[in-house]
Formats: sequence, structure tokens, C-alpha cells
Amino acid sequence: MKKLTKTLLLCLAAATLSACGAGDRLKNIGKQPALSAIENPKAQKGYRPVQMPMPTQSNKASYSPNSLWQTGSRAFFKDQRAHQIGDILTVHVKITDKAKIGNTTKRNRANSDNMGLGGSFGQRMWNHVLPSEFTGNTDPSTIAKATSDSSSEGSGEVDRSETITTTVAAVVLQVLPNGNLVIEGRQEVRVNFEVRELLVAGIVRPADISSNNTIQSEKIAEARIAYGGRGQITDVQQPRYGQQVLDVILPF
Repeated sequence: MKKLTKTLLLCLAAATLSACGAGDRLKNIGKQPALSAIENPKAQKGYRPVQMPMPTQSNKASYSPNSLWQTGSRAFFKDQRAHQIGDILTVHVKITDKAKIGNTTKRNRANSDNMGLGGSFGQRMWNHVLPSEFTGNTDPSTIAKATSDSSSEGSGEVDRSETITTTVAAVVLQVLPNGNLVIEGRQEVRVNFEVRELLVAGIVRPADISSNNTIQSEKIAEARIAYGGRGQITDVQQPRYGQQVLDVILPF
């Protein structure tokens, strides 16, 4: 029985270490965090092509006799801006977000109800309805009295300020039927034992790409921008796995 219990405890500990990723962390003690390998995003597990509502197809490009101009072209010479799968363009990420919201609520309510019989008529009715041993010295003018008082007060405040300014190169992953481009760019920078990661993804119009093959982040539709890190500093700032589990399951 003791051997079985010991085996179960070892299996549970191994499963816990595997689930929490502690095994990999133990192997990397004293080592710098590894950078991710450069891979094709379309080959990664869980990748799904973007599907968006598309307008009807426009007329195909046509050439006039004795003319070098192509219908639908943006310039006479070949456009060097990104326009097909595998092309690279530069994304200028500039996010300046600031919000401040304050809300205060205060409510009070008081109720009071009295019921009684006054005057000599009330006193006779009171003595007639109940015997003297029940009435005693009770005043019939205050037969019933009910009071209630309730109050509630609440306040909330949100004060948030975010500023991100950086530049990242993105790769065109898809060309949608209407010509819009699906892009994604990843950047990893390791400084000592901390890796900073930047992810930019979304859909852009070729017309929004400037002549020097750059685009501003605010012109990206369905934008997904993530900026974070991993390493020793980030690990210290995060609560332990046990504390995170308790925060989820404890009702108080």
C-alpha cells in the first residue's frame, strides 16, 4: 500500500511539474532564455487563414494598344511596395492611450409607518378588544410602528496610460480577393536574461502603404499588437502557480 501511495505521489508531482512548465524552467536555471526559431507562421499548429467578406471582383487589368500603362496601376514604373505573399513592409507602432474615468454613487432611503387609535373612542375600542392583562399600560395610539433605513454608497475610478513606440518588419502572409494584405511581424530582443517580444498582425490596404514601404499601426484593420517579455525579471513579477490556482478556485 505504501509503495502504491509513493508511486501515485511521484506521478502526481511529475504531472504537476509538466503542467506548470516547471520542468523546462528547472533545466534552464542559469541559462539565458532561448530565442524562438524562425518558422513559417502558416506551418504552425493552430494557424487558420483569415476569411473576410469580400466585394465582387473588379475588371481585370487591360492594356491599350501601343501603351505601356496598365489599368489599375498605382504608378508608371514598377511599384516596390509590398503587394504579394512573402513581401516585407515596415510597421511603425505608435500607441498613446490614456483614459480616466470616475464614478460615484450614493443613495439613502428612510421609511417610517405608525398605526394607532387616538382619543377616548380609541381607548374604549382598545380595552374592549383585548383584556387588560394583555393591554397593560400600552398606549393605543401606537399600536404598530415600523421603520426602515437603507443606504448604499459606491465609487470607482479608472486611470490608465499606455505609450508604445517602436518599429517592426512584417511579412505578407495572404493576399485577400479584394487585394488587401494579411501581415504578421515578430521581433525578439534579448538583453541579459530577459527577452522582449513584439507581435504585430492584421489586415492592411495596399493604398495605405507609403512610397517608402512603411505603414502606421493605426491603419491596420483587425490589429493584434502584443508587447511583453519572458525571463528572470518577468518570472519574479508573476505570482506563483499555486497562488494563481488559489485565486481562481477560492470564492473569497
